[in-house]
Amino acid sequence: MSEDGRLEAGGESVDEGVGQPGPTGRPLPSFPVPAPLTAHGPAWIVAMCNQKGGVGKTTSTINLGAALAEYGRRVLLVDFDPQGALSVGLGINPMQFDLTVHDLLLGGDSDVRDVIVETQVDNLDLLPSNIDLSAAEVLLVTEVGREHSLARALAPILDDYDVILVDCQPSLGLLTVNALTAADAVIVPLECEYFALRGVALLLQTIDKVRERLNSRLELAGILATMYDARTLHAREVLARVVERFPDEVFHTVINRTVRFPETTVAGEPITTYAPTSVGAAGYRRLARELMVRHNTPPLVG
Repeated sequence: MSEDGRLEAGGESVDEGVGQPGPTGRPLPSFPVPAPLTAHGPAWIVAMCNQKGGVGKTTSTINLGAALAEYGRRVLLVDFDPQGALSVGLGINPMQFDLTVHDLLLGGDSDVRDVIVETQVDNLDLLPSNIDLSAAEVLLVTEVGREHSLARALAPILDDYDVILVDCQPSLGLLTVNALTAADAVIVPLECEYFALRGVALLLQTIDKVRERLNSRLELAGILATMYDARTLHAREVLARVVERFPDEVFHTVINRTVRFPETTVAGEPITTYAPTSVGAAGYRRLARELMVRHNTPPLVG
């Protein structure tokens, strides 16, 4: 058994509190640790999306991706925010690259495999971005099929990965619509505070419109409560309201607020490698297992 209470691949998880009410008020299920895969691909594309900034979106993209990679899944992280925070969070300077996702969106001759860079985490790659991406939203306006630009860029590598996580910018503009059009599912990271809660309905309306008009396979993978501090009445009330409004959509896993997350940003690595036995690392491992159990994608077994 590992230090955070997990069994080896293929066994049953023995997370503390299984069967007892968790932070969401529902009994905590036990999520099995996935067995290794015997083959990889095609990739399941997940957009990490919330139009509000500062909700833990980039942090969740990095650490969920690292946890899935730790379980033997081949993962590609797509930095789809001109700020390049995802790249920086992995210890990579986004300004050093001649080619980024911006070049792929505009339909040049660039090969997506030439743009992808390896990270320091096994099975975890990055499609970097920088400030150049801010121009893409303007340049794409006149393009035919502009909403499908990211989907076309990712198509050649779908068989190379099990999961592709797209870190969206905090807006509902053309870049975010591109991510939703390319995705199979959406995870909505939600900070446990009132103003973050207000925007969820608007985001879900946007997801419904994209599903109706551009991408019929798009589904809501779940709402992820982040930055949760059980010591505050406000956080508990917000989480209770989210669960009441979206009882089937909210993940059982709740990501607690901890000083470890800012530290990992400075260190430029996921919490699963920076502080592997921490509460934060255990939370994202649980989230990875819950995601696979809820959707069987990527499959639990090879």
